[in-house]
Amino acid sequence: MTRPPPERTALVAGATGLVGGELVRQLAAHPAYAMVRMLTRRAPQTRPPGVEPLVVDYDQLDAYADELAADDVFCALGTTIRKAGSQAAFRRVDHDYVLEVARLAHARGARHFLLVSSIGANRASRVFYSRVKGEIEDAVQQLGYPSVTIIRPSLLLGDRAEFRLGEVLVKPFGFLMPQRYRPVHASAVAAMMIAAAADPAPGLRIIESHEMQA
Repeated sequence: MTRPPPERTALVAGATGLVGGELVRQLAAHPAYAMVRMLTRRAPQTRPPGVEPLVVDYDQLDAYADELAADDVFCALGTTIRKAGSQAAFRRVDHDYVLEVARLAHARGARHFLLVSSIGANRASRVFYSRVKGEIEDAVQQLGYPSVTIIRPSLLLGDRAEFRLGEVLVKPFGFLMPQRYRPVHASAVAAMMIAAAADPAPGLRIIESHEMQA
């Protein structure tokens, strides 16, 4: 039997980050997707076949709204407070930009929003980072997507362009940590997101870090 041609479009926000890069690579090779569109601040030097880069200014995302049409939206946008420079700048990236991508894509027909959040995300948390992650989890659920998948990884492992001391120190001893807190590789996070997109459940699905350890 001849397999029908792929028809779905994936939109990847945060496409040049650790998880985002894995998402682009794995989605480009996935038989279900005819198009993978990656949002990026700068034109990539290379990209897999079938991947369309969209260079955007996240502060002016409305200007690109018509190009955000997709079936499945994979959001791996994120920074650190240290890199952002302030709590306000961190919140702009991890909350405001994420919500704007979700809102615009939903308005153009997207049906499944898949978000990389963080272990411990909780809008009532006293920890600023965890509180912001919890707030954006709640916000995207209010947009009306038929399916929302939230991924809560622990410390992420992989080949980053930037140096993060915490990851270097923890990596050799990760196996000694309780399973819930063990580091998880970015490729496993991406694979779990794509598997969730292939079998979307109506409503909300939350995938905790330990579920990606395998």
